[in-house]
Amino acid sequence: MKSRPDIDPLRLLALVLMVLPALTLAGLGMLWLWQAGLLLWWLLGLLALCAIGYAIQWLLERRQRRLLSEAMTEPDPHWPPSAGAVWQEVEALANGLQPGEWPLDDGDRMLALGRRTLETVARRYHPEREHPLLELTLPHALFIIERASRDLREDIAAHVPLSHRLTLGDVVRLRRWQGSAERAFDLYRLGRLVASPLEALISEAWREVRGRGFGIVGAELHGWLLRAYVRKIGYYAIDLYSGQVLLDESGAEAATRDSQEDLERADAAQAEAAEPLRIVVLGRHKAGRSSLVNALAGQPVAPADAVAAGGADRDTSTVPVRLEREGLAPALLFEAPACDRVAPDAAALRPLLREADLLLWVSPVHRPDRDEERLWLDELRAPHADAPDRPHPPLLVVASHIDLLRPAGQWQPPYDPGDARDDRPKTRNLRAALAALADALDVPPADVVPACLAPDRLYNLDTGVWPAILQRQDKAQRIRLLRCREARRREEHWRLLGRQLRNTGRRLWRPLQGRDAPDDDPSR
Repeated sequence: MKSRPDIDPLRLLALVLMVLPALTLAGLGMLWLWQAGLLLWWLLGLLALCAIGYAIQWLLERRQRRLLSEAMTEPDPHWPPSAGAVWQEVEALANGLQPGEWPLDDGDRMLALGRRTLETVARRYHPEREHPLLELTLPHALFIIERASRDLREDIAAHVPLSHRLTLGDVVRLRRWQGSAERAFDLYRLGRLVASPLEALISEAWREVRGRGFGIVGAELHGWLLRAYVRKIGYYAIDLYSGQVLLDESGAEAATRDSQEDLERADAAQAEAAEPLRIVVLGRHKAGRSSLVNALAGQPVAPADAVAAGGADRDTSTVPVRLEREGLAPALLFEAPACDRVAPDAAALRPLLREADLLLWVSPVHRPDRDEERLWLDELRAPHADAPDRPHPPLLVVASHIDLLRPAGQWQPPYDPGDARDDRPKTRNLRAALAALADALDVPPADVVPACLAPDRLYNLDTGVWPAILQRQDKAQRIRLLRCREARRREEHWRLLGRQLRNTGRRLWRPLQGRDAPDDDPSR
């Protein structure tokens, strides 16, 4: 049985008749150029225009790649430190994808890729589990699908040309007519090759150049969509498995319950403010803790150590002080009890330190006995050493009593220990004392700031202490965010548990209530 020919002769004849006028005109034009001796110049001009067009296309392609790279999902700077290694695995997975192996129109393959991404993250957070992916709660699983789909939709709408006009019906129709259109175009190319071989050759070369260019853009877009898909799912998977996402984010910026109570005690008018930074002032007895609190607050809010009753230090750790300063986020300042015992017992301080975002350690620079201070600092650092997801809040050492350094009777500020040209005896002694203090407390020299906190000799507060606090504000804000997320997760857990128990009780109570109620329907 003879197979039916792929090309209908009548259709071929109709196609030739339709394109014959254009082909004749093109042929006559080429003949005229040849007779006028302009054919070579025309070919050179055509090649020059093609080269310019290709260069423009190359520049547009570079710009498109740059825009796509800028639109790529980046890790959250507020993630816990342990999330960095997990994100590197997500990036390795995204960058190793081959577009040919992951067609965008294959829903099963896309689902498998999303599952593979989730498993990559889940395995890092639950390595001991046989099925780490199942360690995600059902509400959180639905939450990640919702957020990833929303953000991917926004990315496609912003970066895929005409995506907001292309309907699903258009895609189906284009795929339906794709085969017919390709066969018709092949017939057109064949007829043009017969009528004008030179024009057909040049046209085919230009089509190949354009095809390669657009093919590169298409492959880049395909690869970008795959990488964006993996990185977006990986981003939210890290949020979920590291415990950073709340199901209810409506109160994410509100103050926590503890901070609301502290704000009410500090200033009732500010009780509804956003979550403040919590700054804790620590140090030994008579180091200048209260003087630093008063200096930062700009007014006497705590009695000085020197006038404590009976020489014993008092407990002012529960007295919050509101700080207001240009460039500083809303903050509460707490003065912790003195760290004086030879055997450090940080248990009493841990509730306060657990909620601290920035620590200010006041150390008298003229006292050489610092072993006790070092023991206290090591004790305070210990809980954070074993908690990679709860980094230690930034520590700033305020070196107080610099006016008492030798020569004690000389006080002629300003003193600049970093300026080698300042060779005054007081400056030299201050420079040596700061280096010794940094070494004894095991802190970087840049984290030690000299200051005189005596009310009548206040020095280096605005030029030294405040700038150092503001420089550490970003890191303190990160600690604040991690602290608030942990507190809100606890609050959300109990709130959801209470709601679930109430709803379950109502469902159980309704049948019992209906059984005990009188039957008003005689038909029953």
